Amino acid sequence: MILPDMICFALYSANHAMQRVYQPLLAPLGLTYPQFLVLMVLWAEDGRTVGDLGRALQLESNTLTPLLKRMEAQGLVARARGIEDERQVRVSLSDRGRALQDETAGIAACIFDACGLAMDELIALRDQISGLRDRLRAAG
Repeated sequence: MILPDMICFALYSANHAMQRVYQPLLAPLGLTYPQFLVLMVLWAEDGRTVGDLGRALQLESNTLTPLLKRMEAQGLVARARGIEDERQVRVSLSDRGRALQDETAGIAACIFDACGLAMDELIALRDQISGLRDRLRAAG
């Protein structure tokens, strides 16, 4: 089998291509793609624990914690130990992090246009990829 015929390479290279589309949209805002994903989760529900964020983003704590530390240093989020359980760390949006939601509002349309698919095709593709991911996790 040659590389272009492998599904793993198609997914890997599509992921990189997607991030290259996001990069010029996020760079003027001082954001990386992973930071944007964290913000999206917090815009949906602010004040989540690091564990909740990790589950939502499907990231391990050792990957997520340095990312959150950088975001805190940039003034995008604040981290605080839980009152009831000090082992838990809650992550909340700063005013700056909250304001970026409006500034990123047009990004979804840009990504949709770059994909060049009809909405129903894009939804079906997303669902197929998510199903594949779930089956691979179960097999792994």
